[in-house]
Amino acid sequence: MPLPSFRPLGELELAVMEVLWRHRQGTVREVGQALTERDLAYTTIMTTLDRLYKKGLLDREKHGHAFAYRPRLDRDAYERRLVSNVLGELSTSSREALLSGFLDYAGTDEATLAALEKLIAERKRQEDRRG
Repeated sequence: MPLPSFRPLGELELAVMEVLWRHRQGTVREVGQALTERDLAYTTIMTTLDRLYKKGLLDREKHGHAFAYRPRLDRDAYERRLVSNVLGELSTSSREALLSGFLDYAGTDEATLAALEKLIAERKRQEDRRG
């Protein structure tokens, strides 16, 4: 199944994905046990996992009477793809506004700014090699 164009996840979908990213896989029951603070019905978790599977975010494999679900992408890959999709839908001027907003969000955090500088430098090196 090809990877889909991602949209931001809802609160419950994200909570379920967090469990699966942490544990690498899980059944409906195992995900429910990890989300006990939410007091969710088994069918709610089952529906959420099925929806994430249909969106292409999860793979599943039959284990006895239950499916075991596992993420198709790790969290970092998911977030990079999500950001790319959001940026791809914006006009050039909107992208600049979004990047400016990102810098405002990063503020003066030296570690974040250094990481950003490193990513930009690496991307420029990659482009120069292709050049």
